[in-house]
Amino acid sequence: YTVWNFVPKNLFEQFRRVANFYFLIIFLVQLMIDTPTSPITSGLPLFFVITVTAIKQGYEDWLRHKADNEVNGAPVYVVRSGGLVKTRSKNIRVGDIVRVAKDETFPVDLVLLSSDRVDGSCHVTTASLDGETNLKTHVAVPETAVLQSVANLDKLVAVIECQQPEADLYRFVGRITVSQQAEEIVRPLGPESLLLRGARLKNTKEIFGVAVYTGMETKMALNYKSKSQKRSAVEKYVYFLIPLLFRVLIILRFISDFLAFLVLYNFIIPISLYVTVEMQKFLGSFFIGWDLDLYHEETNQRAQVNTSDLNEELGQVEYVFTDKTGTLTENEMQFRECSINGIKYQEVNGKLTPEGFPEDSPDGNRHGLVRLFEKYSCTIGIKTPQPSTTVKEEELFLKAVCLCHTVQINADQTDGADGPWHANGITAPLEYYASSPDEKALVEAASRVGVVFTGISGDSMEVKSLGKPERYKLLHVLEFDPNRRRMSVIVESPSGEKLLFTKGAESSILPRSKSGEIDKTRIHVDEFALVKHHLPDYDSLKIHVTLEMQTHHDSGVTVVTCSYGVSSFVCKVISWLFKIFLSRLQEKVQETIEALRLAGIKVWVLTGDKHETAVSVSLSCGHFHRTMNILELVQHKSDSTCAEQLRQLAKRIKEDHVIQHGLVVDGTSLSLALREHEKLFMEVCKNCSAVLCCRMAPLQKAKVIRLLKTSPEKPITLAIGDGANDVSMIQEAHVGIGIMGKEGRQAVRNSDYAIARFKFLSKLLFVHGHFYYIRIATLVQYFFYKNVCFITPQFLYQFFCLFSQQTLYDSVYLTLYNICFTSLPVLIYSLFEQHVHPHVLQSKPVLYRDISKNAHLGFKPFLYWTILGFFHAFVFFYGSYLLMGEDTSLLGNGQMFGNWTFGTLVFTVMVITVTMKMALETHFWTWINHFVTWGSIVFYFIFSLFYGGIIWPFLHTQDMYFVFVQLLSSGSAWFAIILIVVACLFIDVVKKVLYRHLQPTSTEKAQLTEAGSGINCLDSMCCFSDGETACTSVRRMLERLMGRCSPTRVNRCGISLNSLCCRRFSYKLEPDEPAAIDV
Repeated sequence: YTVWNFVPKNLFEQFRRVANFYFLIIFLVQLMIDTPTSPITSGLPLFFVITVTAIKQGYEDWLRHKADNEVNGAPVYVVRSGGLVKTRSKNIRVGDIVRVAKDETFPVDLVLLSSDRVDGSCHVTTASLDGETNLKTHVAVPETAVLQSVANLDKLVAVIECQQPEADLYRFVGRITVSQQAEEIVRPLGPESLLLRGARLKNTKEIFGVAVYTGMETKMALNYKSKSQKRSAVEKYVYFLIPLLFRVLIILRFISDFLAFLVLYNFIIPISLYVTVEMQKFLGSFFIGWDLDLYHEETNQRAQVNTSDLNEELGQVEYVFTDKTGTLTENEMQFRECSINGIKYQEVNGKLTPEGFPEDSPDGNRHGLVRLFEKYSCTIGIKTPQPSTTVKEEELFLKAVCLCHTVQINADQTDGADGPWHANGITAPLEYYASSPDEKALVEAASRVGVVFTGISGDSMEVKSLGKPERYKLLHVLEFDPNRRRMSVIVESPSGEKLLFTKGAESSILPRSKSGEIDKTRIHVDEFALVKHHLPDYDSLKIHVTLEMQTHHDSGVTVVTCSYGVSSFVCKVISWLFKIFLSRLQEKVQETIEALRLAGIKVWVLTGDKHETAVSVSLSCGHFHRTMNILELVQHKSDSTCAEQLRQLAKRIKEDHVIQHGLVVDGTSLSLALREHEKLFMEVCKNCSAVLCCRMAPLQKAKVIRLLKTSPEKPITLAIGDGANDVSMIQEAHVGIGIMGKEGRQAVRNSDYAIARFKFLSKLLFVHGHFYYIRIATLVQYFFYKNVCFITPQFLYQFFCLFSQQTLYDSVYLTLYNICFTSLPVLIYSLFEQHVHPHVLQSKPVLYRDISKNAHLGFKPFLYWTILGFFHAFVFFYGSYLLMGEDTSLLGNGQMFGNWTFGTLVFTVMVITVTMKMALETHFWTWINHFVTWGSIVFYFIFSLFYGGIIWPFLHTQDMYFVFVQLLSSGSAWFAIILIVVACLFIDVVKKVLYRHLQPTSTEKAQLTEAGSGINCLDSMCCFSDGETACTSVRRMLERLMGRCSPTRVNRCGISLNSLCCRRFSYKLEPDEPAAIDV
């Protein structure tokens, strides 16, 4: 929508709410017929609610509009009229030739025409689309690859025919017809020619491409799910209650005139509830952004709230769906250890040190390789206890690492006279780009040790060892594929020797071994495989065995000409070489997943990554336990085999129901399972403790979440991711969270909440989600309670006035009851209430179970609040009647009390009682709570004195003139007020005390433990570390505002401020509670 049609569209959305539409009808009825109350009593609250809601929603939409403009208004260059013209990305049309420079993202889907390379190739990374961080190579057709200048491209005459837009990221079919010298040349176009919107250009200075899909027709946009209005469970609960209360009003029509009584009793449906809830959500959302525990200092990013309507849903999550790359991991690989010819080595200070060999301290700034060369007379940076005759094998190992790969060097880095070496002997850092992060880690590790890959020149690969350049002719490259599970290169050494280097997983290499230290290498494989269980900061362990095989000249020629022959080609193994490196997890991922499990939340990992990598990540981050029985549903090609496997898995789970199960599913099998076997598939998934889905397309992620959302249990789901490929599932889930990672901002812009790291999810759910749910649940039920208290005496009064529609309260009291007299205490409660200390909630995730499945908004809590409201209303009315009904001459001058005095007495008792009831529900008291609680009562008395003590000229009638003053002048009235208030609250206090001691919940036990530990300061909000950040002023304002950290208060607690901020809290566990996590 636009600024001009915002008002009508917003009004349409707001009047879709049952309560707003109901009060609009009531307001119109009051305008058309004679009713007991003024139209202002309904019109003013309705106008207030509509205005506040429109302002709040308009502000949030303006923030989204601002974020969208940053993308749509990004500057781009297009070829027009023989030159480059700067325009905005939203102005690109199909057929425009677009120029994209290095490290820029593609604004639309482009067919590659040319690049700065002669062969017309370029490299891109699609991490924001499919989660893969490796470089992908795209090539242009030969006829356009030579057009590297703007002038030549402007003269290009070509026609592109392609398929209609579709969401599949890996499929593209088309053709290009190029007109050259009256001849038309037709070339096919495939996925290798298509540059997807959202991908990023790497290691290429610039490219030119023609736009084929723009706007919502791009593949990235087609993988988005249409944004729908998300409504929380609490809002749906209110929608359920309002029709229920409306039926009560329908019943009353049989008593008297329908429309008149509809107006008289319309206050039982609290329209002010909506504006209070809107204000609570909007203002309460700022606490997430202000929370320093959710602030990431390294990136200077704080938590962000895009949709405040879902705050309480954070306390109801039952399933968490998370991406892997960039969400659980850091997208980084680090070299750890290697095994060469049966000897284990570790990298220490830029050199490989064998196990058990003494480590030398580094001297000066000289390179480790040079030092070792001088000390050990070796030619490479390896300290070896073996004779120098075997050093050649270690050197060959490092050269194999530098040659068996598809790594490329930053195009901006060129070798000078001395290559990559400076005068002081230290290598200049080279920026490598690789098709996989493992290859990059291997080449960088070899470079640090001293064997440096310096680039590819034509058909030759250049390597430097101790500054000595060596050139190997690249004869052939056999890419990695799922069948071979290994990669091979055939090179010719400077001496003319043909060499075949192979690198792959140990399961693919070891069975083909014929000689060498095979047994020792197998032992090292097992030892390295156990390393990950002791290194929680790393996610995957990848094993690469490099074989160096020497062939005769004829054999080498044969291999080059027939690439498939390499799969079965076996020759003598000169040396066994073994490597290990690990991809780093984000901080505290394992602890966070374990905490989610303790809270009763199931975690599903949905990733586009490969099966082996995804399983390795799940094991290392704690998603899969080592004791867990891992079930697999992978590589199925037909419905029959998939269904049979599902039935077998369901049978196994039923037979082994004692142990925990984990399920692994790939994208192909998932498509088959969801086609005709949804029910069976969901049954298997729900009985598993953890589910891992790999090789998934973005829309598949959303489909899995939708399937679980619409299941009979209708669980609350949360999706968290950091890339554009996660947008669909973020929008589909009840709550979508974006990670501010390295894969762009698409996920953040389309999310409901955004955090910098996965570890922040625990506090977002266990603390903020818990607080928000408790606050909103109490707010909703308290509103219905006080409105039942408000309208029931009006109904009882009709029995004494022959159902004449006479009101018990003055119309001003009717209007201001929910707006002024009783609104602020519950609003402040809903903003600041903390029934349990934040440290307790975060250290005991099991407390999250107490509020799960909408426990505080079920039938029993609603019945309790409703019965309590009716009970208090009866006490208000009949208590006042019994004290005043028999003898109405309670004034000193013998003047009698009238119906307005009686109604004012009931109203006064009611205002005091419902306010005191809110005070009883409050656990966390600040000076603001005291001010609004007691201030509301004082304001009521002051307002009533002024309203009834002055003749207001703009009022047609003033029935309340001097009524309140006369009421307060009677001692009997004061006695009645005190007696009735105590009688109402006494039973409620007794009930709370008995339930707390006889049937305490886990939360109430935590409250008792907290009271014994002497915690009396909200350190997560107003006690902070020495580091100053952008939020300092906000923190100080909160400190002054909440008044919780003054030195006097802290001293009375018996603890110091410094010790509080750094304190580790421990709590005694109940026998049935799982172990808590220290915070």
